[in-house]
Amino acid sequence: MPSSRPARRGAAALAGVLLVSAAFSVSSSVQARELSVSTVLSDAFPWGQAAEKWAERVAERSGGDLTLRVYPNSQLVSGDQTREFSAMRSGLIDAAVGSTINWSPQVPELNLFSLPFFMPDVEAVDAVTGGAAGEMIFEAIASRGVVPLAWGENGFRQLSNSQGPIDEPADLEGLKIRVVGSPLFQDTFTALGANPTQMSWADAKPALTTGAVDGQENPLSVFDVARIDQVGQEHLTLWNYMNDPLVFAVNRQVWDSLSEEERTLLREAAEEAGAWEIAMTREEEPARLAAIKERGVTVTELDEAQHQAFVEATESVHDEWVPRIGEAIVEAARTDMQPD
Repeated sequence: MPSSRPARRGAAALAGVLLVSAAFSVSSSVQARELSVSTVLSDAFPWGQAAEKWAERVAERSGGDLTLRVYPNSQLVSGDQTREFSAMRSGLIDAAVGSTINWSPQVPELNLFSLPFFMPDVEAVDAVTGGAAGEMIFEAIASRGVVPLAWGENGFRQLSNSQGPIDEPADLEGLKIRVVGSPLFQDTFTALGANPTQMSWADAKPALTTGAVDGQENPLSVFDVARIDQVGQEHLTLWNYMNDPLVFAVNRQVWDSLSEEERTLLREAAEEAGAWEIAMTREEEPARLAAIKERGVTVTELDEAQHQAFVEATESVHDEWVPRIGEAIVEAARTDMQPD
């Protein structure tokens, strides 16, 4: 009778291979890590695309060992975008690509970018984010339990409404304007004679549809992609009254738990995604504006005198808010914006 010993040896060897394979699989799954990333807008918008690009770069560089799962539309904070920073700081959210506006209630220094008519153009914005003031703002974010990694951009915010062209402060008198949840926006539109109404983005479009508010302010990319002209916003004023940078950031405890290699990977991927999104946002603006005009929206562009009237009408906002933001940061930003 032939011996069964070789068969038993073969079976044992096969079992060993399977055991090692299973152990390797378990080890790999334990080592692989997924971080949650919050954004306010989906990847239909440049903002959401920035987060997706970050996730894409991280997955590529890590070979899948570290991945990011993007949760758009403020899903992780039940639609309340002003809670995003607090949720990230507390660890409910691992990471975010967030707006300086939405985080400003917890980080007052971020209101620098919302000072009306403070930064005249993208060159000024780049000088600030890439200068001493930008470093001071990142330090302010870091001091509150969140690690900032890179800048993105939502763009200069423009004003739309359903009532008529706006080319002077008096045209805003009594208009109900939807604003985000920063007191600075309340003060700015109050100074201009409007009636600012705070509401989340999730509530904004329904309010515009029903006429509960007369107007809103947002970058051209948001106006275009969300088709805000379809809810009665037939008048658009290009006034560049403030810029809305985005910040790529990670919860401090999550950051501390990563290896040095993972931190470098996460930061570099954020920087690449941010640079890519900023360039794309700016390059697409002329085409977006043309598309908006083609849809029948009346676009008002301010001349120098008209622009100056809005600047003067909001000077009191600067008087009130510069001390809250910090004189040192505001002065650093002014220095950053000075031509070489």
